[in-house]
Amino acid sequence: MPNEFNTKIIEEFRANRGRVGGPFEGARLLLLTTTGARSGNRHTTPVAYLPDGDGRVLVIASAAGAARHPAWYHNLVANPRVTVENGVFTYDAEAAVLRGEEHDLAWARATETDDGWAEYQARTARKIPVVALDAIEDGPPNVSGETDFGGVLTRIHDGLRREIGLIREEVAASGSSLGVQLRTNCLTLCAGLHNHHTGEDQGMFPMIADQFPEMAPVVARLAAEHEKIAALLEELRRTVTAENPDPGATLAEVDRLAAELDAHLVYEEEQLIPLFTQ
Repeated sequence: MPNEFNTKIIEEFRANRGRVGGPFEGARLLLLTTTGARSGNRHTTPVAYLPDGDGRVLVIASAAGAARHPAWYHNLVANPRVTVENGVFTYDAEAAVLRGEEHDLAWARATETDDGWAEYQARTARKIPVVALDAIEDGPPNVSGETDFGGVLTRIHDGLRREIGLIREEVAASGSSLGVQLRTNCLTLCAGLHNHHTGEDQGMFPMIADQFPEMAPVVARLAAEHEKIAALLEELRRTVTAENPDPGATLAEVDRLAAELDAHLVYEEEQLIPLFTQ
């Protein structure tokens, strides 16, 4: 039967591009759709996740420390092909339960980030599973709920703004050292933003230059801003991969990147969206 609490979260998540309030406000949340192990029906559940880089995220089958694994875990074990909604993209993924050392390292990252996971483990005799969801490349990315250019662009931009905002909050609250998961979050952002800008440089910008020759100065400025942001990304990557990353230095780099990125996104929206809405 549908869970009323989950149903409200799902509706709020989809209506607000991945943002929800209440106990999950400010959390990294995704919607995981699995195929029922016995019924074959599709079931959607909101779950917290950890970035793991390169199109991969981790979800934890904690069930708040209940004695049994959650139903979604049994479903994906039986049917590993799942659908993920992260507030920006909807995509298919292959689920794989982590075992042995791989599980233990991922679990250590999770508990270092949020000791609530350890509290859940203390409540139950079962070993709480960690599951990797690897994105399956199948054509162009599906931007959730958007069909027009402006909607697609602003949803992607809002996702970038939200992620860098979360990372800034995490770094500011990190204390005297950066945990492994926080460093992973930073590196995942760097890779994702690099891939997004590479796609624009190789696809969208040449198309705009071809169709709208009068936009050449705008395209040139956007491309130059990409180069500036790429340098900031490299500096952030260098900072967080140092032997003993300094939280203060990391926060300064995140702030520099956030300011440059936000100005770039605002300019891009102002200049490009009107081209396709006239």
